[in-house]
Amino acid sequence: MAYPRRVLIVEDEMLIALLVEDALTASGVQVAGIATTVQEALKEAVKTEFDCAILDVHLHGEDVYPVADVLAQKGVPFVFASGYGKAGLPERHRGRPTLLKPFMPSDLEHVLASL
Repeated sequence: MAYPRRVLIVEDEMLIALLVEDALTASGVQVAGIATTVQEALKEAVKTEFDCAILDVHLHGEDVYPVADVLAQKGVPFVFASGYGKAGLPERHRGRPTLLKPFMPSDLEHVLASL
């Protein structure tokens, strides 16, 4: 399987972010950064170099869609992570890969290999 080399994690639950980071590192992927708010994620999306992002859909009550819009405009692939699956996504992003929370490291590996 081919994986992105550098991944941005956007997740407001630090324990989940660290578990995702561990899973990525075990797969040989470098974590470009962890953003816990929409504002942090927007800054990272503009200034940081990465191959793809994993976006938690809801960050402290805010939707992550402004970040997804920026990444889509830049042509950077991303994956949504959500307990609601694709049904909760706006129409413009329904075609994006989605990890249904809770997910296993193998699920993460599979979706990253598909990017």
